[in-house]
Amino acid sequence: MRPRRLDDIVGQQHLVGEKGLLRALIASSQLGSLILWGPPGTGKTTLAEVVSRECKRPFTAANAATIGVKQIRAVLDGSRRLIADGGPPGILFLDEIHRFSKSQQDVLLGDVERGVVSLIGATTENPYYTVNDALISRATLLQLYALEPADIRVLLARAMATEGGLPCDVSDEAIALLADRCEGDARRALAALELACHLPSDGAVTAEAAEQAIGARGRRFDRQGDQHYDLASALIKCIRASDVDASIHWLAVLLEAGEDPRFICRRLAILASEDVGLASPQALQLASAAWDVVERIGLPEAELTLSELVIYLASCPKSNAAATAIWNARAAVRDAPGAGGEVPLHLRSSHTRGATELGYGKDYISPHEDQAAAAAMNNVLPGGDSPTYYTPTDHGFEATIKQRLDEEGT
Repeated sequence: MRPRRLDDIVGQQHLVGEKGLLRALIASSQLGSLILWGPPGTGKTTLAEVVSRECKRPFTAANAATIGVKQIRAVLDGSRRLIADGGPPGILFLDEIHRFSKSQQDVLLGDVERGVVSLIGATTENPYYTVNDALISRATLLQLYALEPADIRVLLARAMATEGGLPCDVSDEAIALLADRCEGDARRALAALELACHLPSDGAVTAEAAEQAIGARGRRFDRQGDQHYDLASALIKCIRASDVDASIHWLAVLLEAGEDPRFICRRLAILASEDVGLASPQALQLASAAWDVVERIGLPEAELTLSELVIYLASCPKSNAAATAIWNARAAVRDAPGAGGEVPLHLRSSHTRGATELGYGKDYISPHEDQAAAAAMNNVLPGGDSPTYYTPTDHGFEATIKQRLDEEGT
């Protein structure tokens, strides 16, 4: 079922369309080396094979986890002979390139840089985390995306129309269901279609048979990969925007994907401090209590606790003034060491050894005795600076804090 020409590829139009980058690279005869990054079943292997045909260049395919140094050297020697005979360099396609070992890379890097061979690597992992920088710097990174249901329907219809293909009729409802349930994975959709055609049925493959073949809708999830952080980011940003329903949606996605509820608690506790802050001081208390409940009870019951916490945080007034205050203060200490210099004598402990003789704390004025004098004395930092780090907002309880500070200032 793999397309054999660039024009036959479905989806990925940002790469293979009329103004696509990959089409332009092929037309310019400046292919170089490529890294194809995208979810399973989106056409990475297909693109590599099509590129070799379009460029009319020898093609060697291997898995990065299993190919050895001896095999790599053989590919490089073969490509050198082709170039010596006036031909184009060969293409080495490595699936799962994120598994490429250092010894394999050391053999290949120099010849890749000199153009002795064009490397095309395929990976489902973020190459910026999983592929060595030396290899990324020698290649063009192309990102592929999950196929749309309309693209999957085209591929399934093409499979049905192929001569000698599947020996059955498939209903439009079954095609639509497979296209929706495959999560943009063409390989999964085609495998389910083939299985459905071999299930017992009376005539055409029905939606029920297609549903049986493809199984339950499953979300791809890798706790060590980008999705782990992308889903958490979606949850945090929707809570920050005070969108309760969107926040609950992404919480549900995280739970359905099997995310560790303790990780969710950790992110929500950070949000309670950073984004809700003093606009609702109870937010951090609830986040801490929810974390404790999750640790004690666990899922599935603790999903109720997480739901309550997410709804509360999303509905809270928001302020990052406290977070901004400490960020600004730390930046000032780093950039101007004088701001974090020696403690003034009147603020030093008067209980340390020799403090009385040295005069530590002698001129200290307690605000219980004279609040105005104490404020004037303590408002000057080392170096004579009087910065304002914390500027409260008018949101929630922080409006009360602002009022208190204004009253004290007068």
